Amino acid sequence: MTMMASFLDSFVSKMPSLSTSDHASVVSLNLFVALLCACIVLGHLLEENRWMNESITALMIGLATGVVILLISNGKSSRLLVFSEDLFFIYLLPPIIFNAGFQVKKKQFFRNFVTIMLFGAIGTVISCTVITLGVTQFFKKLDIGTFDLGDYLAIGAIFAATDSVCTLQVLNQDETPLLYSLVFGEGVVNDATSVVVFNAIQSFDLTHLNHEAAFQLLGNFMYLFLLSTLLGVATGLISAYVIKKLYFGRHSTDREVALMMLMAYLSYMLAELFDLSGILTVFFCGIVMSHYTWHNVTESSRITTKHTFATLSFLAETFIFLYVGMDALDIDKWRSVSDSPGTSVAVSSILIGLLMLGRAAFVFPLSFLSNLAKKNESEKINFKMQVVIWWSGLMRGAVSMALAYNKFTSAGHTDLRGNAIMITSTITVCLFSTVVFGMLTKPLIRFLLPHQKATTSFLSDGNTPKSIQIPLLDQDSFIEFTGNHNVPRPDSIRGFLTRPTRTVHYYWRKFDDSFMRPVFGGRGFVPFVPGSPTERDPPDLSRA
Repeated sequence: MTMMASFLDSFVSKMPSLSTSDHASVVSLNLFVALLCACIVLGHLLEENRWMNESITALMIGLATGVVILLISNGKSSRLLVFSEDLFFIYLLPPIIFNAGFQVKKKQFFRNFVTIMLFGAIGTVISCTVITLGVTQFFKKLDIGTFDLGDYLAIGAIFAATDSVCTLQVLNQDETPLLYSLVFGEGVVNDATSVVVFNAIQSFDLTHLNHEAAFQLLGNFMYLFLLSTLLGVATGLISAYVIKKLYFGRHSTDREVALMMLMAYLSYMLAELFDLSGILTVFFCGIVMSHYTWHNVTESSRITTKHTFATLSFLAETFIFLYVGMDALDIDKWRSVSDSPGTSVAVSSILIGLLMLGRAAFVFPLSFLSNLAKKNESEKINFKMQVVIWWSGLMRGAVSMALAYNKFTSAGHTDLRGNAIMITSTITVCLFSTVVFGMLTKPLIRFLLPHQKATTSFLSDGNTPKSIQIPLLDQDSFIEFTGNHNVPRPDSIRGFLTRPTRTVHYYWRKFDDSFMRPVFGGRGFVPFVPGSPTERDPPDLSRA
């Protein structure tokens, strides 16, 4: 009893401080939720604006909120919440990347898979190399502190991470399917590659760098890349198999939805547990779950999951841009570099110039190589499209911010002048690129691609109202025609009959229908039982 009484006395004595802290947290969360609502409303009202989009709107609201908080607190703080890499990487990034994989038009993505990997993986490494070489030369001439090779490589990886949200909000994947697929796919693979390269650099001993160490670093990169992809595929297949065999929908659609959401998040956390790339894992898990698992659930579960994943992704993106805007005015970081504003401006200018150069160093050469391998003119990347792809990767966002915080701060704070300069420069680059480049994105695309329409029907998913599907050899072979262009005639009837079946996609479909779908389910391969999902639609070309 005495122990219990002392415990209660201790608990009661701490109640005022706890309630005060909790009350401040509740107030902060209420304000942040209200700001999220404001971002959604204003983003909707400014949707047709020539210069603004939802990302820039959230960023500007964050900046305005930061100014107000800064004035109210007499210059002590500008934030409602403290930035945390864990908050970003564990809670905000997974729904964004998973929804990207879940909503991707798979046929588009895998048709351009080689080009996407060229831009997203090899291009990111090239950009990282250019930025690293540039900062090594320029930063030594500036008095910003002592950086070693690992720091310069980390800076290259940090600023090689792009944010193509502004461009994707302007592009229409039905009007420019090839361009949208390349920008979208490259953005996801770029983020994953940047994080993998950054983690590889952080965990690698760079004091004894030689040819053997370089190959070891490359091997480590490939190991992370492949295993992360396989883990995502495996998790997605397990979810499909479990839902197909147990028929959760006969009893409760809530269980189906809950299992899909938890399995998606589990794939990301497993990757983090095994020190793999969670971005790649959850992205490919999303692709597999949309290909198999989504077709195994009831119709109501399909609608629910599709909108739930999209809503979570939208809220996470808005949250990130809103927070980046507020965090940009954090007085502690700017106070550390207040004695040398010219140095901070010079560093930011150098970084912006290098990221533009690094972007051009791979977009135009790799586009040229990609075009050499394509015979069909409609599948080639013309110069205007190359400019849009180059421009779409000039924006920097939350991934760069999170990696910079991870490298140059401890719990969001730093006392070293050089580290503070890198943090403020990262914030400046993210703000400038998102606001200035983002505002110019919509006018630029309208100028370069006025009323651009789909150039080939084979790039369409086949489910648009204007498309007509005509079966050729059998029920599983389709070719699609649209009324807004002419399809070139083949040389002979024999060529016409055989050409649609001699593609990689055709062989994948044969393998998928013969081995994968009977086991894991999917479109047209779910047996009908009361309460289970049914599929009455004909096969479509959107599946991969």
